[in-house]
Parts: sequence; structure tokens; C-alpha cells
Amino acid sequence: MNKLIVSLLLTVGISGIAHAAGDATAGQAKAAVCGACHGPDGNSMAPNFPKLAGQGERYLTKQLHDIKSGKRTVLEMTGLLTNLSDQDLADIAAYFAKQNGSVGAADPKIVARGEALFRGGDLAKGLPACTGCHSPNGVGNPAAGFPHLGGQHAQYVAKQLTDFRKEEGGRTNDGDAKTMQTIAKKLSDEDIAAVSSYIQGLH
Repeated sequence: MNKLIVSLLLTVGISGIAHAAGDATAGQAKAAVCGACHGPDGNSMAPNFPKLAGQGERYLTKQLHDIKSGKRTVLEMTGLLTNLSDQDLADIAAYFAKQNGSVGAADPKIVARGEALFRGGDLAKGLPACTGCHSPNGVGNPAAGFPHLGGQHAQYVAKQLTDFRKEEGGRTNDGDAKTMQTIAKKLSDEDIAAVSSYIQGLH
């Protein structure tokens, strides 16, 4: 497990992409169209659209670039980023990163299993704890580009984990180490539901 984390940190450090510094003030106007799905301040009310408020700037910038280039497929965003420059994307990321994220509630019936997975992993399955990259309170590691998870919609988190788990046609933009793909393949549907619900209430 320690080797996996060290490998991941090295990969992120070596393969990090340099981007222009974002201007949050400029980003507010540029992010206006994003508000239709993600909320004006990045706190989406729809559980299938991710909350962007408080998300790490580096992570957001990478995702925007990946969506624009086609490395990450998000059908609802098709064409929305085509005419935006690198500076535009950096500004939008900076704006959302400076907003305060909201928190939901976990399902009490499965919260114990979710907390156990998030905080301790599952040694029998070879699953590391989520805290290694996403921190105990779910704020992630902004400098390393590991996303903020705390308070994210359970439905959205579950879809991402399910997509990472797919053999074909799933999500593959988790870096050269393929860490999330490796982890997700070891999660059952019940595990995904539990950890996603726990994350929704984590703060």
C-alpha cells in the first residue's frame, strides 16, 4: 500500500502539467455559463452534476483541459470549452476553487461501512484508505492535484467510481499510474454506494 502511494506521488509530481495562473475575479464572469449545471457558486443542486466549489485549482484545471481535449468524456459539456483559452480555463478553475463548498448528509444505514473504507481501506481486498490521497476530512491535496471529495454528491461520486471500474468505455484520466482504475476494480457495488454516501456527508 505504501508503495502504491509513493508511486502515485512521484507520478503526479513528474507528470504535472504547468498551466497559467488563474484569476478568480476574471473567472467569475467566465464561469457564468457553468452555473446552469454546477450552480452560480459551484454548489450544484443536481446530484448528477458535481459540486465545483472549493475544489482544488490544479485538479479543476486538469479536468477542464482533459474534457476540452477529449481525454475525459462528459457528454453534457460537449463543445462548451472549445473556444476557451488556457487562461480562460485557469480563471474558471481559480474562481470555483475560492468558493465555499456545501455538505450533504450520509445515509445512516451504510455510513459505518463507508467510513471504514474511506478511513481504513480493506486489507482483504487490497484497498488502500482514501485518506492517503484525499485526506481524513476529504479536502484532498490541492498541491498534488488530488481532488476535494468532502460534501460531493453521492450520486456523482458513485458514477465516477463505476466509470473508473469499467473495462471498456470508462473513465481513464487518472494519470499514468491508473490509481483510481486499480482501486475501483476492487470495489463492489455495495462498497461504492457506502463510500459515496459517506463522502457526501464528510466535512
